[in-house]
Amino acid sequence: MSATTTLSSFIGPIVITIVLTAAAIDLHRRRIPNWLTFGAWIAALPVQIALHGAASGASAWALGWLTGFAILLPFYLMRGMAAGDVKLMTAVGAWLGTSMVVNIALTTFVIGGAWALVQLFASGQTRATLIRVGHMLIAAVVPGSRPLQPESTASAGSMPYGVAIAAGTVATLFAST
Repeated sequence: MSATTTLSSFIGPIVITIVLTAAAIDLHRRRIPNWLTFGAWIAALPVQIALHGAASGASAWALGWLTGFAILLPFYLMRGMAAGDVKLMTAVGAWLGTSMVVNIALTTFVIGGAWALVQLFASGQTRATLIRVGHMLIAAVVPGSRPLQPESTASAGSMPYGVAIAAGTVATLFAST
């Protein structure tokens, strides 16, 4: 077995460790720490270079990072998720590459969406939440408009989305083996 094969066989467990750590911290503190996400970014670069060579490895790292960033950035900009969630998905992309991070993001959206619906129905805030989402979408589409404040200020609650990212990552990695 070559060093490259040995190294690549450790990527899945490393990424699973990263996302499970992020999920545990997000559940406990409702934030994903920069030391974890930035550390994951930094550690992924030499691994990608060792696997693919300097130019190809740096390119794979950057494209995976940028793809993870681009997928979740719109949700952060609409205040639908926190920056730590975006940074975690960029770390996943840096380790696993463009096509895998797209698959993970899609799986994460399904898991996170199902979880959000359960939370929404359980909280009894379905109507108020749909009104808020409608105002958010109008503000995103109509230039210069600001979201209107709905009458109800009750919230359906927040979600530690790092858990959904971890679940999506683990599910996608296991499905791809």
